[in-house]
Amino acid sequence: MDGTIDIAQRCGARVIQHDWCGFGPQKQFAVSQARHDWVLCLDTDERVSAELQESIRVALEKPMRKAYSMPRCNRFMGRWLKHGEGYPDESLRLFDRRHARWSDDLVHEKIVTVEIVERLAGDLMHESAEDIATYLNKQNRYTTTQAEILFGRGKRVSFFRIALSPMARFIKFYIFKLGFLDGVPGLVHIAIGCFNSFIKYAKLRELQRQQETA
Repeated sequence: MDGTIDIAQRCGARVIQHDWCGFGPQKQFAVSQARHDWVLCLDTDERVSAELQESIRVALEKPMRKAYSMPRCNRFMGRWLKHGEGYPDESLRLFDRRHARWSDDLVHEKIVTVEIVERLAGDLMHESAEDIATYLNKQNRYTTTQAEILFGRGKRVSFFRIALSPMARFIKFYIFKLGFLDGVPGLVHIAIGCFNSFIKYAKLRELQRQQETA
């Protein structure tokens, strides 16, 4: 325990505890507990910039949409990424819960809605305190879960998908999305992203092999 619950309660927050059920379902449970229809969903390592705060205030004075997205700026290896996969990392986080909800995805969850989504000005600042080793451990768990989900859906993966997916990802985000402008942090970030693509499909291939030899 890191004292988060005690700190939140001392500051007057309403704290609700719920057994873990996956990222999407867990966040949707939190939304269902809100006392108002409009919700802003933030993770513990995220904060609203001053510009975004003002955009939210103006939007909620007289909402023209039922859902709003915002660019998320990620801090990685001590640098705020402004290109590649790290930015703008469009995130739909402000919405009327009567018209949008979190998906049921256990990882890489997202908010789903049929409404038109408007983009707000200002960044959602994502500043994780993780070191690279911790970050890699988390990515290992994510890729395992993703592979299991794909396998459960009957997805198959070929040699070419395993080989080409990381290269396509690198070309898209490091070259065309200018990830190289973020220096060493940008290179490491996309390298891990490419490895995630590779290892996710490698794990799916392993599940296929286990099924075939069972």
